[in-house]
Formats: sequence, C-alpha cells, structure tokens
Amino acid sequence: MLTVALVGCGRIAKRHAALLGEAQIEGAKLAAVCDILPERADKMGAQYQVPSFTDMHEMMNTVRPDIVSVLTPSGMHAQNVVDLSVYGAHIVVEKPMALSLSDADRMIEACDLAGIKLFVVKQNRFNLPVVKLREALEAGRFGKLVMGTVRVRWCRPQSYYDQDSWRGKWASDGGVLANQASHHVDLLEWMMGDVDSVFALGKTALVNIECEDTAAAVLRFHNGALGIIEATTATRPVDLEGSISILGEKGTVEIGGFAVNQLKVWRFTEETEDDKTVVERFSVNPPNVYGFGHKAYYDHVVDCIVHNRYQLVDGLAGRRSLELIIAMYESMETGREVPLHFHPRQCRLGHADG
Repeated sequence: MLTVALVGCGRIAKRHAALLGEAQIEGAKLAAVCDILPERADKMGAQYQVPSFTDMHEMMNTVRPDIVSVLTPSGMHAQNVVDLSVYGAHIVVEKPMALSLSDADRMIEACDLAGIKLFVVKQNRFNLPVVKLREALEAGRFGKLVMGTVRVRWCRPQSYYDQDSWRGKWASDGGVLANQASHHVDLLEWMMGDVDSVFALGKTALVNIECEDTAAAVLRFHNGALGIIEATTATRPVDLEGSISILGEKGTVEIGGFAVNQLKVWRFTEETEDDKTVVERFSVNPPNVYGFGHKAYYDHVVDCIVHNRYQLVDGLAGRRSLELIIAMYESMETGREVPLHFHPRQCRLGHADG
C-alpha cells in the first residue's frame, strides 16, 4: 500500500483527498495533509483522520510518504517540487507544472538527480472517450489530419478569483490559458502532434484580474494541419462545455460535455462493427468540470511506481504543453505569430505584473 501526502489543501485538493482518503485508489491511501493555513490543513486532516501539518518539511520527515502530491498555487509548484525532491518520494504535481520553462527544467532535473518519478496531472487523457480517440488516431483511421479544435467555455465569476489572493495573477496563476485550459491544450497537442507556430489574442472580459479570462488562438501543426483553441471563464451563468474535435480526411470525432467526457460524434469513412455502439457507450457527462479522470490518473501513478511502467505524462510531457501556453502569451503581448521553439521575451506568465 503506497502512502500519499498532500501539499496544499485548497480547491483541487478536495478531489485528491476524496479519492485517496475514501479508499477509491487500489494500492494507495492518504497518509497526511499540509497547508500553510492551519484551518485548511486541520479541517482536511480531521475529515480523513490523517495527520495535518503547516510545514511540508516537517510532514515529510514525520510521515515519510511514498508519494507527495503538490497541489499548491501554480506559481509555487516549481520550488515546492525542487524542495520536496530531496526526500526520495515520487512527486505528483497539478497543472500547470510551472509558469516558466526554466522552472519546468529545474523540476525535471531535480527529480532526475533524486532518482524519483515526476507525474504532471493531466487527468483528461484517461477519460474513456479520449482513450478511444487516441486509439483511432494511432490506428491511422483519420488519415491526413486537417484540423483540431478545443473549446473551454466555463463560468468563473469574480467570487471564484476572490477566494485566494493568488488567483488571476501573472506571477502566481495566469489566466484561462495557463489554468483552466491547460488540460485541453495538452490534449490538442497530444492528438495533433508538434506545433510549428501560434497566433493568439486575449482579453479580460468580465472579471477584475491581471490576466485574461478569454482567449483565442490559431495553431500551425508540423504535419500541416491547423488548430483552434477557444478558452474562456466568462461563460454565463454556468459552465457550458470542455471539448475537443479532430477532423481528418477519413473521419471526424467530437468529444464534449463539461470535461471532455461525452462522446458526441464518431464518424469514419471506413466503419467497423464497434463504431455502431461507440457513441452510446461513451456518452456520459460528469457531474462537474473535474470529470472522472483523476481516479484513472492515480491508478496509473500506482501502476507506474509498483511495476516501473512508462509514464504517460512525465515532466517532459508537462513541459511540452507549457511551452505552447507560454508561446500563446508571447503572441498576445507582441501581436505576432510566435514560432515554437522560442525564447520568451514579453510573456508575463510567472512574473509580477507591470
């Protein structure tokens, strides 16, 4: 039984704690929680009957977990991971893994030197419709890829950003692209392949934050296909969708729902017997934007550690989508198409505004 400690007891930690603390992950259990705010740590610790701490070093020395999950604000991920790597526990870090490529590189290097695995949370890769889409791509069923599109149309009112002082800040969070849409950016790049360049626009439409709550981007993929990213937290009054669609010369697939969980379109020119029932079997919408993927993600983490298997989203995979996100921010600042790979000069992500 692998033991897992959580660093950070905020919004997303509730999802991690429920899975680990309620015995939903075979082979892993919650061992301790930590937050710099004592009331948050104590509340979560009491709920799941595990020790709570306000200092992560004290927790690591006391509990000595097999895995530590970093669930702190995005701007703290890099230093937290580097500091925790010395304890020898494998590390799970929520998205985005960092807010700069240099920080991502530091995290990867620290974990490599410590001989531990670094897992970046991209739970939507494990959604069943997404798995089916990936299988179709790998089987060559789309033929030549034409266009890939992701849409994030979620609702985050001012009260959401007012929950914590770090939300919506350049130095600690970023906007909709770095935060909410980072999963969908990862999915699009995973499906469509390497990106050659991107042009993006962004604006702050309905809330009072430093960063954008609405953005749109056009991508040129190395294989010749085009991509569209539409992301906003200014949907009102409630969440509308989180989706991906892939168009090729031999087929079209669209996955929608709140969290890329609901298979809506599955059409190929060369049909198989399985195609007739795919939409019916994979059209389940989750109760919220978190979806069902976190459980499958932790199952994957346990499997990788116990059986030393290949990681689907390691530090390098996490860095790849981060580079695309930073390129979009660079394009928003310069008003120009930005090539990958590049050296960011005007991107504000990871830096104090002004």
